[in-house]
Amino acid sequence: MLKLQNVSTYYDKIQAIKNVDIAVEEGTVVTILGANGAGKTTTMNTIAGLLKPKEGSIHYLGEDVTGLRPDQLLRKGLALVPEGRGILSSMTVMDNLEMGAYHRNDSEVGADLEKVMKRFPILKERKSQLGGTLSGGQQQMLAIARVIMSRPKLLLLDEPSMGLAPLIVADIFKIIKEISEAGTTVLLVEQNARQALKVADYGYVLETGRVVASGNAKELLQDDTIQKAYLGH
Repeated sequence: MLKLQNVSTYYDKIQAIKNVDIAVEEGTVVTILGANGAGKTTTMNTIAGLLKPKEGSIHYLGEDVTGLRPDQLLRKGLALVPEGRGILSSMTVMDNLEMGAYHRNDSEVGADLEKVMKRFPILKERKSQLGGTLSGGQQQMLAIARVIMSRPKLLLLDEPSMGLAPLIVADIFKIIKEISEAGTTVLLVEQNARQALKVADYGYVLETGRVVASGNAKELLQDDTIQKAYLGH
Protein backbone atom coordinates (compact mmCIF):
# COMPACT_ATOMS: atom_id res chain seq x y z
CA MET A 1 0.00 0.00 0.00
CA LEU A 2 2.81 2.39 0.96
CA LYS A 3 6.47 2.09 0.08
CA LEU A 4 9.35 4.44 0.87
CA GLN A 5 12.55 3.78 -1.07
CA ASN A 6 15.84 5.45 -0.09
CA VAL A 7 14.00 8.52 1.22
CA SER A 8 16.14 11.33 2.60
CA THR A 9 14.72 14.58 3.94
CA TYR A 10 16.63 17.69 4.99
CA TYR A 11 16.03 20.79 7.09
CA ASP A 12 18.18 23.24 5.13
CA LYS A 13 21.55 21.43 5.14
CA ILE A 14 20.76 19.11 8.02
CA GLN A 15 19.80 15.61 6.93
CA ALA A 16 16.98 14.46 9.22
CA ILE A 17 16.25 11.05 7.69
CA LYS A 18 18.72 9.03 5.64
CA ASN A 19 17.89 6.49 2.93
CA VAL A 20 14.78 5.27 4.75
CA ASP A 21 13.02 2.17 3.39
CA ILE A 22 9.59 1.43 4.85
CA ALA A 23 6.71 -0.68 3.55
CA VAL A 24 3.14 -0.81 4.84
CA GLU A 25 0.88 -3.63 3.68
CA GLU A 26 -2.83 -2.95 3.29
CA GLY A 27 -4.90 -3.97 6.31
CA THR A 28 -2.03 -3.88 8.79
CA VAL A 29 -0.85 -1.70 11.67
CA VAL A 30 2.80 -0.70 11.33
CA THR A 31 4.68 1.22 14.00
CA ILE A 32 7.82 3.34 13.85
CA LEU A 33 9.81 3.45 17.08
CA GLY A 34 12.77 5.55 18.14
CA ALA A 35 14.09 8.02 20.67
CA ASN A 36 13.48 11.76 20.50
CA GLY A 37 15.26 13.17 17.47
CA ALA A 38 15.41 9.82 15.66
CA GLY A 39 13.45 11.18 12.69
CA LYS A 40 10.04 9.67 13.34
CA THR A 41 7.98 12.85 12.89
CA THR A 42 10.10 13.91 9.91
CA THR A 43 9.31 10.56 8.29
CA MET A 44 5.58 10.99 8.90
CA ASN A 45 5.56 14.58 7.65
CA THR A 46 7.44 13.50 4.53
CA ILE A 47 4.90 10.77 3.81
CA ALA A 48 2.02 13.21 4.40
CA GLY A 49 3.46 15.81 2.01
CA LEU A 50 4.31 18.42 4.64
CA LEU A 51 7.99 17.96 3.80
CA LYS A 52 9.49 17.08 0.43
CA PRO A 53 12.23 14.47 0.27
CA LYS A 54 15.46 15.50 -1.38
CA GLU A 55 16.17 11.93 -2.45
CA GLY A 56 14.19 8.73 -2.89
CA SER A 57 10.58 7.99 -3.73
CA ILE A 58 7.23 7.41 -2.04
CA HIS A 59 4.67 5.11 -3.65
CA TYR A 60 1.10 4.86 -2.41
CA LEU A 61 -1.47 2.47 -3.87
CA GLY A 62 0.93 1.79 -6.73
CA GLU A 63 1.35 5.46 -7.64
CA ASP A 64 4.44 7.62 -7.25
CA VAL A 65 3.22 10.38 -4.92
CA THR A 66 6.63 11.87 -4.11
CA GLY A 67 6.25 15.62 -3.65
CA LEU A 68 2.45 15.75 -3.72
CA ARG A 69 0.79 18.29 -1.42
CA PRO A 70 -1.07 17.16 1.74
CA ASP A 71 -4.47 18.07 0.24
CA GLN A 72 -3.72 15.99 -2.86
CA LEU A 73 -2.76 13.02 -0.70
CA LEU A 74 -5.84 13.46 1.46
CA ARG A 75 -8.07 13.15 -1.59
CA LYS A 76 -6.31 9.87 -2.34
CA GLY A 77 -7.10 8.58 1.16
CA LEU A 78 -3.81 9.27 2.98
CA ALA A 79 -4.40 11.34 6.13
CA LEU A 80 -2.27 12.44 9.09
CA VAL A 81 -3.12 13.09 12.73
CA PRO A 82 -0.07 15.22 13.58
CA GLU A 83 1.99 15.29 16.73
CA GLY A 84 0.29 17.78 19.06
CA ARG A 85 -3.16 16.91 17.58
CA GLY A 86 -3.61 20.06 15.48
CA ILE A 87 -7.29 20.58 16.24
CA LEU A 88 -9.01 23.88 15.48
CA SER A 89 -9.15 25.13 19.06
CA SER A 90 -11.39 28.16 18.43
CA MET A 91 -14.01 26.08 16.62
CA THR A 92 -16.56 23.71 18.12
CA VAL A 93 -16.22 19.95 18.19
CA MET A 94 -18.90 19.70 15.51
CA ASP A 95 -17.13 22.28 13.32
CA ASN A 96 -13.88 20.32 13.64
CA LEU A 97 -15.60 17.10 12.58
CA GLU A 98 -17.28 18.75 9.62
CA MET A 99 -13.95 20.24 8.55
CA GLY A 100 -12.60 16.69 8.37
CA ALA A 101 -14.97 16.07 5.46
CA TYR A 102 -14.40 19.42 3.72
CA HIS A 103 -13.15 17.77 0.50
CA ARG A 104 -16.04 15.31 0.24
CA ASN A 105 -19.15 15.92 -1.86
CA ASP A 106 -20.87 12.57 -1.35
CA SER A 107 -24.18 11.95 0.38
CA GLU A 108 -22.78 9.86 3.23
CA VAL A 109 -21.11 12.59 5.29
CA GLY A 110 -24.08 12.76 7.67
CA ALA A 111 -24.07 8.98 8.17
CA ASP A 112 -20.32 9.03 8.85
CA LEU A 113 -20.82 11.82 11.36
CA GLU A 114 -23.34 9.66 13.22
CA LYS A 115 -20.90 6.73 13.23
CA VAL A 116 -18.12 8.94 14.62
CA MET A 117 -20.43 10.25 17.35
CA LYS A 118 -21.31 6.66 18.25
CA ARG A 119 -17.66 5.63 18.42
CA PHE A 120 -16.71 8.73 20.43
CA PRO A 121 -19.71 9.43 22.70
CA ILE A 122 -17.81 12.11 24.63
CA LEU A 123 -17.58 14.14 21.41
CA LYS A 124 -21.33 13.88 20.89
CA GLU A 125 -21.84 15.05 24.46
CA ARG A 126 -19.54 18.04 23.87
CA LYS A 127 -20.32 18.77 20.22
CA SER A 128 -21.04 22.46 20.91
CA GLN A 129 -17.93 22.95 23.04
CA LEU A 130 -14.84 24.72 21.68
CA GLY A 131 -12.07 22.29 20.78
CA GLY A 132 -9.49 24.17 22.81
CA THR A 133 -11.47 23.70 26.03
CA LEU A 134 -11.42 19.88 25.84
CA SER A 135 -9.05 17.80 27.93
CA GLY A 136 -5.91 16.40 26.29
CA GLY A 137 -7.47 12.97 25.82
CA GLN A 138 -10.66 14.44 24.37
CA GLN A 139 -8.63 16.59 21.97
CA GLN A 140 -6.76 13.49 20.79
CA MET A 141 -10.06 11.69 20.22
CA LEU A 142 -11.31 14.72 18.28
CA ALA A 143 -8.17 14.79 16.15
CA ILE A 144 -8.61 11.11 15.26
CA ALA A 145 -12.36 11.48 14.70
CA ARG A 146 -11.84 14.48 12.43
CA VAL A 147 -9.46 12.51 10.23
CA ILE A 148 -11.85 9.54 10.16
CA MET A 149 -14.40 11.91 8.63
CA SER A 150 -12.13 12.15 5.59
CA ARG A 151 -12.55 8.38 5.05
CA PRO A 152 -8.83 7.55 5.00
CA LYS A 153 -7.49 4.36 3.47
CA LEU A 154 -4.17 4.92 5.25
CA LEU A 155 -4.19 6.70 8.62
CA LEU A 156 -0.93 8.19 9.92
CA LEU A 157 -0.86 8.73 13.69
CA ASP A 158 2.05 10.70 15.16
CA GLU A 159 2.48 10.23 18.92
CA PRO A 160 -1.22 9.80 19.79
CA SER A 161 -0.49 9.01 23.46
CA MET A 162 1.78 11.99 24.11
CA GLY A 163 1.02 13.72 27.42
CA LEU A 164 -1.99 11.55 28.25
CA ALA A 165 -2.80 9.71 31.48
CA PRO A 166 -2.39 5.90 31.42
CA LEU A 167 -6.13 5.18 31.39
CA ILE A 168 -6.64 7.54 28.44
CA VAL A 169 -3.67 5.97 26.65
CA ALA A 170 -5.37 2.58 26.96
CA ASP A 171 -8.53 4.08 25.41
CA ILE A 172 -6.55 5.56 22.52
CA PHE A 173 -4.90 2.25 21.69
CA LYS A 174 -8.24 0.49 21.90
CA ILE A 175 -9.56 2.99 19.35
CA ILE A 176 -6.53 2.38 17.09
CA LYS A 177 -7.22 -1.35 17.17
CA GLU A 178 -10.90 -0.79 16.36
CA ILE A 179 -10.01 1.48 13.43
CA SER A 180 -7.70 -1.19 12.07
CA GLU A 181 -10.27 -3.94 12.50
CA ALA A 182 -12.79 -1.79 10.63
CA GLY A 183 -10.52 -1.87 7.57
CA THR A 184 -8.26 1.19 7.78
CA THR A 185 -4.52 0.64 7.44
CA VAL A 186 -2.53 2.42 10.18
CA LEU A 187 1.03 3.75 10.35
CA LEU A 188 1.80 4.70 13.93
CA VAL A 189 4.67 6.69 15.45
CA GLU A 190 4.77 6.18 19.19
CA GLN A 191 7.22 6.53 22.08
CA ASN A 192 5.15 4.11 24.16
CA ALA A 193 6.90 1.22 22.44
CA ARG A 194 5.27 -1.57 24.42
CA GLN A 195 1.72 -0.42 23.63
CA ALA A 196 2.62 0.25 20.00
CA LEU A 197 4.14 -3.21 19.47
CA LYS A 198 1.16 -4.87 21.13
CA VAL A 199 -1.27 -3.31 18.65
CA ALA A 200 1.01 -3.48 15.59
CA ASP A 201 1.69 -6.23 13.07
CA TYR A 202 5.12 -4.95 12.04
CA GLY A 203 7.61 -2.42 13.34
CA TYR A 204 10.58 -0.30 12.32
CA VAL A 205 13.19 1.25 14.61
CA LEU A 206 14.80 4.56 13.69
CA GLU A 207 18.07 5.86 15.11
CA THR A 208 19.55 9.19 13.99
CA GLY A 209 17.44 9.15 10.85
CA ARG A 210 18.17 5.59 9.75
CA VAL A 211 16.20 2.35 9.97
CA VAL A 212 18.36 0.14 12.21
CA ALA A 213 15.90 -2.70 12.86
CA SER A 214 12.59 -4.02 11.58
CA GLY A 215 10.45 -7.08 11.95
CA ASN A 216 7.30 -8.74 13.20
CA ALA A 217 5.94 -6.71 16.12
CA LYS A 218 5.69 -9.71 18.46
CA GLU A 219 9.30 -10.62 17.72
CA LEU A 220 10.46 -7.06 18.32
CA LEU A 221 8.57 -7.07 21.62
CA GLN A 222 10.68 -10.04 22.73
CA ASP A 223 13.98 -8.77 21.29
CA ASP A 224 16.54 -8.16 24.06
CA THR A 225 18.05 -5.11 22.35
CA ILE A 226 14.63 -3.52 21.81
CA GLN A 227 13.61 -4.31 25.39
CA LYS A 228 16.70 -2.65 26.82
CA ALA A 229 16.46 0.42 24.56
CA TYR A 230 12.71 1.08 24.51
CA LEU A 231 10.84 -1.14 27.00
CA GLY A 232 12.74 -0.33 30.19
CA HIS A 233 14.31 -3.77 30.63
